[in-house]
Amino acid sequence: MSEEQNSTVSEEVIQESPSTKVEKIAEVATPAVNSENFDWDAYEKGETNRGMSKEDLVKTYDETLNKVNDREVVEGTVIAMNKREVVVNIGFKSDGVVPMSEFRYNPDLKVGDKVEVFIESQEDKKGQLILSHKQARATRSWARVNEALESNEIITGFIKCRTKGGMIVDVFGLEAFLPGSQIDVKPIRDYDVFVGKTMEFKVVKINHEFKNVVVSHKALIEAELEAQKKEIISRLEKGQVLEGTVKNITSYGVFIDLGGVDGLIHITDLSWGRVNHPEEIVSLDQKLNVVILDFDDEKKRIALGLKQLTAHPWDALSSELKVGDKVHGKVAVMADYGAFVEIAPGVEGLIHVSEMSWSQHLRSAQDFMKVGDEVDAVILTLDREERKMSLGIKQLKADPWENIEEKYAVGSKHTAKVRNFTNFGVFVEIEEGVDGLIHISDLSWTKKIKHPSEFTQIGAEIEVVVLEIDKDNRRLSLGHKQLEENPWDVFETLFTVDSIHEGTIIEMQERGAVISLPYGVEGFATPKHLVKEDGSQAKVDEKLQFKVIEFNKDAKRIILSHSRIHEDLQKGEKEASEGKKPAAKKAKKESAPVVAMEKTTLGDIQSLADLKDQLNEAAEPKKTKAAAKSAVKNAE
Repeated sequence: MSEEQNSTVSEEVIQESPSTKVEKIAEVATPAVNSENFDWDAYEKGETNRGMSKEDLVKTYDETLNKVNDREVVEGTVIAMNKREVVVNIGFKSDGVVPMSEFRYNPDLKVGDKVEVFIESQEDKKGQLILSHKQARATRSWARVNEALESNEIITGFIKCRTKGGMIVDVFGLEAFLPGSQIDVKPIRDYDVFVGKTMEFKVVKINHEFKNVVVSHKALIEAELEAQKKEIISRLEKGQVLEGTVKNITSYGVFIDLGGVDGLIHITDLSWGRVNHPEEIVSLDQKLNVVILDFDDEKKRIALGLKQLTAHPWDALSSELKVGDKVHGKVAVMADYGAFVEIAPGVEGLIHVSEMSWSQHLRSAQDFMKVGDEVDAVILTLDREERKMSLGIKQLKADPWENIEEKYAVGSKHTAKVRNFTNFGVFVEIEEGVDGLIHISDLSWTKKIKHPSEFTQIGAEIEVVVLEIDKDNRRLSLGHKQLEENPWDVFETLFTVDSIHEGTIIEMQERGAVISLPYGVEGFATPKHLVKEDGSQAKVDEKLQFKVIEFNKDAKRIILSHSRIHEDLQKGEKEASEGKKPAAKKAKKESAPVVAMEKTTLGDIQSLADLKDQLNEAAEPKKTKAAAKSAVKNAE
């Protein structure tokens, strides 16, 4: 039989039914016979020329075929292929066709190659055997992957591409995930360099529900590294200097690769000076010498130091530097309580907030300076053994309290700034470092002030007079009312006992009423002295005549009575009707002048002074006349 005939048979075999195939095979297997010698009787009985029935021939044919099941992976042979399809013979009664795309990974595929296929269906509607090479690979791959996980087998995979958090690896035709942390024992900064590489891996995790596979390359070298670590740590000694490579930089320190084992340089051991971030000192992949400070055999932790390889800056500090010397530095760190100033690399001094200004007001250090400022300061304390230094900047200025008696003598007048209030007074600052207290009783001669906030406000300027100097406690006693003459000297001559004045009730209290009198002075009247002539009680804002029944200059107190006026008047009329001679005192009361209510304020002290002078002048002629009478009497 020619090759052309064989090819024709193969193509027909793929498409024809089993009975037809048997007949075809019988025709091919049986030599051509002359029609004259053909046994037509046997043919009619269903027998071949060899004496076998057609049923026997079909049975013999079936026995030569493989027994296969659906959804089974079997091995087949490529018997034909073109650009779109590959024909695979699995020893079944028909051959299967697999799309060429499923063999894309194997460009060298050729006729005669053995391949694995998955039997999706032995016979479809057209009687065709349905095969899948891709499904076969997946099924076999899952089995291989599970075997590799159970046996801890080292497998080979191809890194296809990178993805979020790692890489995608082709393992047995499956896509497995390689986390970035499992690529190597050291952090990987560029994943792209691994794309396209074939590497060895270990299967570390399989999720059967989601068909996920996780592999690791790091696991292969960890065991070897563990042995190296033990060997390296066994040879370590404190104080030993080793060369290492910067492996990773964090905010708290630097990890150094010592050749298979990692050590940490804490940020405080990088430099004698203050370090904000390790990146200021080292960079990745930098090689440097480090000293072993400590290590732990069990936890395999190694503490390293870099600054310890250089002398401590305090040891190099000039021996001539002493307390009282002036230094220059840069503010390194700020805190509410002060500022750390670096006067040399690794040498810092603290300027406490109390040493920033002569002022005793509580303030934050940020009010005076900020990080990066260059400042001059004076050394206040210096402890070389403890490596501590305290500095001050207020000492660069003269202490304002040294000559306080000359600059702020008692009785001198100044302008101050209100800093704070208390219930008993006002704290003011005349200049930086010079504070004083104005007692609430020294704010006004006449006005009764319950709280200083009624008189002034914080931040306002106020005129003061120095009353007393307390140099030891660095405090001045100040007064504001002393800027003016004491009006009570004048009031003493105006508001004499039994004199009558017009006043207005401005406040009612439980014990009585506060009454506003001329010249801004206030008086007080008890409830029984507020009864009017018709028997009713006086009320707030009512303007009435009041008689002075008590005047106390020292206590600055004037006691008044409205009732006494009409009571005395009634008493005088009664005595007159009875024929009694009016008492001298009564005559004096009747002649007492009535002072009208004026809108003069306390600030108009000059008018009071003028009034006092007039009263004094009026008293002079009387004194002169009395002196003349006395002289005449003596002469007689």
